[in-house]
Amino acid sequence: LKQADIGVAMGITGTDVAKGAADMILTDDNFASIEAAVEEGRNVFDNLTKFITWTMPTNGGEGLIILVSVLLGTALPILPVQLLWINMSTALLLGLMLVFEPKEQGIMARPPREPAQPILTRQLIRRIVTVSLFMVAGGFLLFLWERRQGAALVEARTVVVNVIVMVETFYLLNCRSLTRSFFLLGLFTNLWVVGGVAAMLAAQALFTYAPFMNRLFHSAPISGASWLRIVGVGFIVFVAVELKKWLDARRLNGPS
Repeated sequence: LKQADIGVAMGITGTDVAKGAADMILTDDNFASIEAAVEEGRNVFDNLTKFITWTMPTNGGEGLIILVSVLLGTALPILPVQLLWINMSTALLLGLMLVFEPKEQGIMARPPREPAQPILTRQLIRRIVTVSLFMVAGGFLLFLWERRQGAALVEARTVVVNVIVMVETFYLLNCRSLTRSFFLLGLFTNLWVVGGVAAMLAAQALFTYAPFMNRLFHSAPISGASWLRIVGVGFIVFVAVELKKWLDARRLNGPS
């Protein structure tokens, strides 16, 4: 039991010595409970990895946008209070919804993971960096575009906030599975994600157009054309990640 990766003892018929040495105790002495525990554990680990993979570009992208503005000597594209709004609202309304993601097909057909394997593989780290760079490029370029078109600084910053949130929203759909296409999962297999996205979009509408939110977070109403550009950045990120997943699956399984 001590030498095993996970020592399992019987809770009813097992001896006290065995229970003390084991990592897991079956309270019902039913070996089927081991399979159920492994399946549930894999799903929990999957959803934890999905959340980490989703949330990392947020921090990376926000930090890089500010760093680029400092290096280029421009006005800050986003304020600290706006960063607070993004982190609080998206973590609650978007990231938390991944906890309710159902088990993926074939979860028990996978080989066991290596115990020393990190949560974030090189492939996932590359994905995080890529999404972060897309977020920085889209947010900063739209900030400069709005300013050159004569938009006030407060309006340009509102665009940047919405770019970050829109990228996170589209990327959330990517992260519902780290390997399978979003289109294979189905839109309504996790209604929590649908509700979270709807709530997030409603919150951003308030952030952008409600006078009390404008005063609190230094935001301002923006035009429909700005929204088209914002959605375009998010959609580009969504397509890029889905394409990369398709290429990885094609390389792994060969052409169909």
